[in-house]
Amino acid sequence: MAENDNNVKEELKIIRSESSEEKWYAIYTRPRAEKLVYQRLVEVNIETFLPLQKTYRKWSDRKKLVEKPLLSSYVFVKTNPKGFPVVFKTMGVVKFVTFEGLPVSIPQNQIDNLRLLINSDAEIEVSSEKFAPGDSVEVINGSLVGLTGELIKIGSHNRVIVRIDKLDQNLILKIPRTFLRKV
Repeated sequence: MAENDNNVKEELKIIRSESSEEKWYAIYTRPRAEKLVYQRLVEVNIETFLPLQKTYRKWSDRKKLVEKPLLSSYVFVKTNPKGFPVVFKTMGVVKFVTFEGLPVSIPQNQIDNLRLLINSDAEIEVSSEKFAPGDSVEVINGSLVGLTGELIKIGSHNRVIVRIDKLDQNLILKIPRTFLRKV
């Protein structure tokens, strides 16, 4: 336990010694507060990045192109440890993303990659759901909504092999993993 405390103290010394250098950090926001947090941080001159993706939202009477956050409840800020209190006190901010109790800096190249992705015409889908062979899955989006079966294999290029119940046949589907959910 004492060794772990010493490691944390050493990390804090390193962070303090690099305190003048600004780095990117991820902050976690209240649900659906990303745009508001982004705006408030920009107002206090904190360099901020909120990756947005354009998507069509459908209501019963219309369809509209809207921008929604690519990563729900996350905003990126470029600051140094002296700026942490300003960021943390911003209304809507819940916490910094940390590892072993310390805010984790994000390399510039990862922020650049996110910028490239959102400025491209690539279809981007984000899913944190983990699938494994043997999982019972259901298609929840696309033309195959409602299809259920057993996930046999996850291949490259979003191809999955699903065994359909009662048929004893395997179907190879090219379907985004985000269109699936565990049953």
